[in-house]
Amino acid sequence: MKVIVVEDSRLAREGLVNMLKAYPNLQVVGAADHPSTAKILIKESRPDVLFLDIHMPGESGFDLLDSLEYSPKVIFTTAYTEYASRSFDYSTVDYLLKPISHERLAKAIHKLKTKEVVPITSSERLDMGNKIFINDSGRCFLVPLDTIHYFESCKNHVKVYFEKNNEFIRKPLNDLEDRLPLKYFFRANRQFIINLQAVARIDEAVQSGFDATMIDGRIIDISRRNATALKDLMCF
Repeated sequence: MKVIVVEDSRLAREGLVNMLKAYPNLQVVGAADHPSTAKILIKESRPDVLFLDIHMPGESGFDLLDSLEYSPKVIFTTAYTEYASRSFDYSTVDYLLKPISHERLAKAIHKLKTKEVVPITSSERLDMGNKIFINDSGRCFLVPLDTIHYFESCKNHVKVYFEKNNEFIRKPLNDLEDRLPLKYFFRANRQFIINLQAVARIDEAVQSGFDATMIDGRIIDISRRNATALKDLMCF
């Protein structure tokens, strides 16, 4: 697995990189002293795992994760215990308090190797009778799947539109797509998944594809490539 270490302290950063050399299944492909430099490395190498400090000058580790377009596995490294609960809003494998011992690091690496990382299979898909739990900044919702109008990708988050609400889930859109029932939820374009039961009308677009008008009035374009799949799905 490809690894990037993000740590503003040079001594802590170099020390962790040296400790990771003991694990041949991990390849450290970069180390950064700040989220701004980490973004460049992440874009270039797309690591599987981040060893990530949380408290850094100007921008936190959470800010970095929120800016990414995918969800790498994360092992947080920090001197602060108060961030532990928030850390598990992300793809967190472990939470290491500094100074990091060899024994504690070994346990985190073991979790990393044993944690399930394979894609969700179709047998684990939800059905329209299920409800999903949404916890957005302390606001909690238990939302029936059939009341959701559409999902909108917002980088590393997804905004869920249901009834008269819209709330965030800290997952990329592709992860949600793997769980949704295929007969009802359709990938309209790179940014949106729509509930076909929440479509009020479909019109041919001016250029190509279709425009789907949702029951809340929003118009979402269906790309030309996906329009063919929609025709086959709805037989029109």
